[in-house]
Amino acid sequence: MSTDNLVIAGKSFASCLFMGTGNYPNQQVLLDSLEAGQPALVTLAIRRVSLEAYAESLVDLLDGRYALLPNTAGCATVKDAVLTAELAREALDTNWIKLEIIGDRETLYPDVEQLLRGTEELVRKGFTVLPYCNDDPVTCRKLADLGAAAVMPLGSPIGSGLGIVNPHAIERIVVTSPVPVILDAGIGTSSDAALAMELGCAGVLLNTAVAKARDPKRMAAAMRAAVAAGRDALLAGRIPKRNQAEPSSPQLGLVGG
Repeated sequence: MSTDNLVIAGKSFASCLFMGTGNYPNQQVLLDSLEAGQPALVTLAIRRVSLEAYAESLVDLLDGRYALLPNTAGCATVKDAVLTAELAREALDTNWIKLEIIGDRETLYPDVEQLLRGTEELVRKGFTVLPYCNDDPVTCRKLADLGAAAVMPLGSPIGSGLGIVNPHAIERIVVTSPVPVILDAGIGTSSDAALAMELGCAGVLLNTAVAKARDPKRMAAAMRAAVAAGRDALLAGRIPKRNQAEPSSPQLGLVGG
């Protein structure tokens, strides 16, 4: 396994896997899955966080065990996203925020115009911003230019399990992005996660693929292994693709030759 760590905004992480907290059948399955996956960061929607001291919440369950990354899931405007981020900073004592501003409720695709404005405003307010965005190299470069600490392009629509529908776009984003690229959304199984890393992504964020698997804990362990394997394969360097076969054994000395 590779020893070089993922680094975002000067912070080093031992894992390249990020995991979400939604859609699990119960809290114990969530905890077991996180233990199996050992993610670098655990994302949670701030609207689901209970801020009352007497009520058990995801923060009560996870704080101290995992580094938390609040997100602005469900927000459709810059105003709502900024307010949510500020609430998250107050509640969780973190400047880190996964920025989501959704422009279409059916596809859950980001609103690029609002996303750019939201990134700029949150960076100005001192946040470490990780925006969820389209698989578009131009948008990703603009987000990085505005100060995003990483960009998080979708592989396919949230929760679809379709995997990476446009690997060429993801590969292009990786090549042109001055900040780490975290593949976000659409992962269905471990081979999708491995491919993301082989394409050069710095990390993978996933949720539904584990939460709705037949055995979430086992799938989380598979995702952990897949991300590590994909990273190592990238660093090792794949062989060139060829249109013809190439023998792996020497031809010299064949019987009858």
